[in-house]
Amino acid sequence: MSKENKYLWLHKLLYRIAFITSIFVVLICILMLANFLQLKKSDPVNQKIINTLVERLYQNPDDHELRAQVRELDLLARKAYFTNQWQIKTGTYLALAGIAIITIVFQWIIINTKKIPESLLPEAQPLYMNNKNARKWIAIGGSMILLLALVSAWLTSLQLKDKFNEKLVQNKQATASDSVLQVSDNIDSNIADSSTITISANPTEIKDSNNVPTETIIEEDGSKDNFPIFRGSMGHGIVKQKGIPLSWDAASGKNILWKITVPLPGYNSPVLWGRNLFITGADANKREVYCYDKNDGKQLWKVEVKNIEGSPAVAPKVLAETGHAAPTAATDGNGVYAVFSNGDIVGIDMNGKLLWAFNLGIPNNHYGHSSSLLLVNGKVIVQYDQRNAAKLIALNSKTGKQIWSVNRQVKASWASPILIKWERKTMIIAAAEPYVAAYDPETGNEIWKNNCIGGEVGPSPAYANGTLFTVNDYSKFAAIKLSDPTNTIWTNDEYLSDIPSPVANEKYAIVVTSFGVMAVYDAVSGSKIFEKELNESVYSSPMIVNDKLFVTDKNGLTRIFKMEENFPEIGQNKVDDNVFPTLAFAEGKIFIRGHKYLYCIGKK
Repeated sequence: MSKENKYLWLHKLLYRIAFITSIFVVLICILMLANFLQLKKSDPVNQKIINTLVERLYQNPDDHELRAQVRELDLLARKAYFTNQWQIKTGTYLALAGIAIITIVFQWIIINTKKIPESLLPEAQPLYMNNKNARKWIAIGGSMILLLALVSAWLTSLQLKDKFNEKLVQNKQATASDSVLQVSDNIDSNIADSSTITISANPTEIKDSNNVPTETIIEEDGSKDNFPIFRGSMGHGIVKQKGIPLSWDAASGKNILWKITVPLPGYNSPVLWGRNLFITGADANKREVYCYDKNDGKQLWKVEVKNIEGSPAVAPKVLAETGHAAPTAATDGNGVYAVFSNGDIVGIDMNGKLLWAFNLGIPNNHYGHSSSLLLVNGKVIVQYDQRNAAKLIALNSKTGKQIWSVNRQVKASWASPILIKWERKTMIIAAAEPYVAAYDPETGNEIWKNNCIGGEVGPSPAYANGTLFTVNDYSKFAAIKLSDPTNTIWTNDEYLSDIPSPVANEKYAIVVTSFGVMAVYDAVSGSKIFEKELNESVYSSPMIVNDKLFVTDKNGLTRIFKMEENFPEIGQNKVDDNVFPTLAFAEGKIFIRGHKYLYCIGKK
């Protein structure tokens, strides 16, 4: 074969490749357009049949067969969601890959054309390529189809995610609708006699200081009597204290040391230091911080937070299940630090005197700001993951001055950060789509990250024995070994939580779902060991207390399980209130915040 004929043969082959690839790209584009039109007609996430069954389940909570049907359909909907997302992503990649191949082939054709005699060119090119107008309209038509397909893929992804988020919001609103916080008109008499302080704060009142407070004592095992942050100690949900009661009853008063009415609603947990117990409360018009004597429930002081410079004139609209005081405060014995749904953050000393106050910025999500605060080495850590403006912030606990701020390439979340120690190094762990990441508390520098989580993340991570655990609904339950933190050692998507945080020890990793199922996994292998229907919604995070697991449902019933094979249930204890916040523990006592009441439980 002559050299000219070889070039001619290659020319024809390249055109055939370009033609076949073009047909492939057109088919992919048609499928992507069809997928978009199909989504407009049907919803893979928010199926009417699921909603109907959920409504029936609310009316018949003891119908276990119906509950199993709801769970099975929910799993199918979840798989449909991820399948649709995979189809969009794969279709886009295939279409772009096809365009890349066509571009390379035509560049090759242009180079090869120069090597073919002009007399042979008409024979080398398909008929449609010999006509200038035909070439122009083929190029325009193909580009339009591709553009339309890519736009439809983008719209499909947005629409699917909106439907997904809307579904989560609807489920949460439905389960929370019967538990909207109510403020009692009859305040306990011991509150009426306590002092009240009104804060009218302005950043100019903050005194500048270069002194960072002394290092906060970080207790890894939860054995101390203080309970400084959400889920205690380093935020792991682990308590090792003596004398914790295993039985109580509000109706009979058994082991109820005191009970008081809380003035304003809030889903935050109590935090404690010494005799001081702190909670916050808020509605759309008022924000307050309360300090009680943990020994008798007497209110020591109350601070109203208002007139903060930069604070929005109108409180953001929030969901019923979060309210305006969802974040748990933090205390280090020098002060208490609190943040609210509108971004107002304050530092107050142990006597109720203002240390500092300002507004972090108007939150941009439908929860308002809901992440709890963290304390480490004189720094107040704020995970402020808002839409289009996610960041992790460290403030000087004495002055409120910013020490560092790190931008995060994540989506909105309401998870709370935790602390871990690994090989003598303390790290801040924060989770939000698409990753969980570790940060240096002194500089804010990112140490590592692992892309293992999705959705609007609510649960905080758990940690035990060198392994980190993360979970979120419509995502997965994942385990990360800190010896190689960029890799995930196991995942499971059978039971996922959108509100309660997981908890773990060296043997077990435990997740409790908001729809009332507890699942226990082997912490090392990820294999499921045990599951139990709780028959009631759960929003409070489970806590490990010594060798026992405490799980509190929204009706105020706390189940206690022995953490051994088959997790035998050893107690059921009730308070006469709905309970969303997580339990707090100090000096052998349990502190439970309900919708209307605050309880102290201890051995009488």
